[in-house]
Amino acid sequence: MRDISVIDSDSLFKEYVQTRDVDIRNLLIERHLYIAEIAAKKFTGRGVDYEDLYQVASLALVKAIERFEPEREIKFSSYATPSLIGEIKNYFRDSSRVMRLPRRDTEQLKKMNLYVQEHMATRGAKPSVKKIAAHLGVSSERVLEILEMKQADNMMSLDSALAVGENTSLSSVLGKEDESFERIENHDFIKYCMEILNDTEKTIIEQRYIGNKTQKQVADMLDVSQMQISRMERKILSKLANVYRK
Repeated sequence: MRDISVIDSDSLFKEYVQTRDVDIRNLLIERHLYIAEIAAKKFTGRGVDYEDLYQVASLALVKAIERFEPEREIKFSSYATPSLIGEIKNYFRDSSRVMRLPRRDTEQLKKMNLYVQEHMATRGAKPSVKKIAAHLGVSSERVLEILEMKQADNMMSLDSALAVGENTSLSSVLGKEDESFERIENHDFIKYCMEILNDTEKTIIEQRYIGNKTQKQVADMLDVSQMQISRMERKILSKLANVYRK
């Protein structure tokens, strides 16, 4: 029985497309779980446990392996990473969906929002609780209850108008994360990672991920076997993943 663990990932992907062998798939998952770890780590500290994020990313990794087409000559990490990030973002979106309110509460909340907006547009100030109660034909206590539900369930959409007659939405004026900070952070991290690698390890990473060379091409360059390059690459990536998690 052959040992598939010594076969490089590029070859395994090509074989998996043809055979859909479960053992090959499991080995590919094992070799690329570091991508799920990095993706999950990127979103920690946002109210969701790392373990849940890692599970979502791992499932997305399996889907990415199933859909990957090696003949397109795109590195799997480049193909899979956006998919994993997208699945995690979808998980956050689905987890934060607003709980449905009873129809009666929803209707009163809509009427209250409309009245408040009209009052602010015409008089430049928010109406009092008593005025809202009189307009809706309910008690002041009921108005306070509706306001509490609105705050608790965050019913106001980020895309709702800031004021009546104004086209600007709240989401359009909220601050956005400056991408330059992420680029600087990534640059510093990559620089640090390269500093902890020896010359051979640096050459392998540079040729594989910057020069886009195959393991066989790198092996020929360093005058070693492709199997050695495959093993060294896995060790390097595992080392870098451990650095990222610290």
